[in-house]
Amino acid sequence: MRRFRLPVLAQAILLSLAGIFLLDCMGAVIKHLGQVYPPQQLSAYRNLFGLAPSVVVLLASADWRRSGRRVAMRQWRLALLRGLFIAFAQFCFYLSLTRLALATTTTLAFVSPLFVTMLSVLLLADRVGAWRWSAVAIGFAGVLAIMRPGGEVFTPFALLPVGAALGYGLSSVTVRLIGPGAPSALINIYAQLAAFLAAAGLTLATGGHVPVASAADWGWIVAMGGLGGCGALLLVVAYRLTSPGNLAPFDYFAIPFSFALGWLFFDEAPFGELFPGVLLIAAGGALIFWRERKAATTRKPADA
Repeated sequence: MRRFRLPVLAQAILLSLAGIFLLDCMGAVIKHLGQVYPPQQLSAYRNLFGLAPSVVVLLASADWRRSGRRVAMRQWRLALLRGLFIAFAQFCFYLSLTRLALATTTTLAFVSPLFVTMLSVLLLADRVGAWRWSAVAIGFAGVLAIMRPGGEVFTPFALLPVGAALGYGLSSVTVRLIGPGAPSALINIYAQLAAFLAAAGLTLATGGHVPVASAADWGWIVAMGGLGGCGALLLVVAYRLTSPGNLAPFDYFAIPFSFALGWLFFDEAPFGELFPGVLLIAAGGALIFWRERKAATTRKPADA
């Protein structure tokens, strides 16, 4: 009897959706824990317990074993700098989860692709045409529609997810500056170690450490790291199965996932806050993904 196997693209999509859902679940756990523990402490725990999946992937890598199991990196300073950007992004994102609805925080953080576009021009000297600049403008119009600066409902905490998006955008651009010789898992390990040290240092410097109150809280903390690490690992596997352009549109499932989790566990339903801004942010991101995919298709015959 023949065993049924899903097409590779379908496998990649399912893995991507599973990874996105796990990361949204991590956000819900952080929102729960953030009522007691400061964001810098949660960031330290997230990076510490989230190291395991990257270590497993590195140990299982045949290429890494053939290269002599080297753990030293030529561009180690750049890899550690990326970790500092991640620590900054996590601090902003985790703090915002304690002040805003889960879906609102997730939606505002989706301006990260727009920051990547702008930073690519500044740091990588990429050429960006009118279509992608239009996408940036549309996306930021969506951010302003959600934040409503100057209005009665505006809160400065709405700037935090945008700061997180900037940090994640810097980490995405920075990784492109690292040469292709270093394994992705090793790059992640360096970044997570740097993020852990930065978050732990900030916790100690601010006197913000709160002793873990119970075994149940330890369970939530371990779950937070596990959900984040496994979610990131699933996304790595998915993006290795197919072109990123095939998966990018599914990233926006994070918004309905986070909305459902916020509604189920925190009694949140921020319809009025999100619309129509969420549609503009999604449109801006989709336009960038479309232009990137079209550009890759145009380059393919020349590169063949």
